[in-house]
Amino acid sequence: MTPQPPADTARRRLSLRLCASAFLLCLAAYIALAYWLAPFVWRHFEHQKAIADLPMTTFTAQGIPGDAINVGLEGSQEDVVCSMNAAGWSPADPVTFKSSLKIIGSVLFSRPYPQAPVSDLFYQGRREDLAFEKPSGKSADTRHHVRFWKVIETGDNGEPIWLGAATFDRGVGISHYTGQVTHHIAPDIDAERDLISSDLATADKVADIYETSGIGPTLNGRNGGDDRYYTDGEILFSRLAGGCQSHFDQPVVLSSPPAIEAKNRFWGWLKGLIGGGKS
Repeated sequence: MTPQPPADTARRRLSLRLCASAFLLCLAAYIALAYWLAPFVWRHFEHQKAIADLPMTTFTAQGIPGDAINVGLEGSQEDVVCSMNAAGWSPADPVTFKSSLKIIGSVLFSRPYPQAPVSDLFYQGRREDLAFEKPSGKSADTRHHVRFWKVIETGDNGEPIWLGAATFDRGVGISHYTGQVTHHIAPDIDAERDLISSDLATADKVADIYETSGIGPTLNGRNGGDDRYYTDGEILFSRLAGGCQSHFDQPVVLSSPPAIEAKNRFWGWLKGLIGGGKS
């Protein structure tokens, strides 16, 4: 076999070095964009700076990451309960032996149970303060539901701040992590966040609407039952009318930074491609 000319060997080595350098440069650019620049650009708390350092994921009793925080309210506990009731959302019953039997009967025999209990999730080491649900179908097999935690006594606007995790239960099944009976959620958790905001506004209970950063854009998140979810990563806040009063004017929608608006437009396009994805 004829030996390879030295010039060809040198060119090949140079080509390999250039390819390796290009790969490392692309890798460094990706890491900088994905882990530093994008999260930095997409973090915004201009309407509620008090929550900037709070975690944005709940946990199960076993310490498994649960549902993402995606909805927020400003107002007293009385205002929250009054407004959610007016919007057609019922307080969930506590988990007891009796309520557990009732939800089993609701699912097996297609009986309505609009106050069916929800399992506990934990945020900052404590279970939810309030839980609400809205029926969808004949039984508690499918339903809209949300858990709320009071996280700050006095927010930027002088009102208590509540963070919540809203999801749609698409059916009863088995948790992939624990083997326990549980509800499985639909993947589009933004739709549930938007539904709460819309229902509250329709009930004339909202003065202002605005967004802050939540978990961040997520295409393949997993909750405590190993159900997939996707989200643009924003928390949609509603500032409630005080004293259980009605606010008959249209809610004022406060603007987000241009980068967030652009990100949300891109996400809207992307969601059209992934919408209806299965878990």
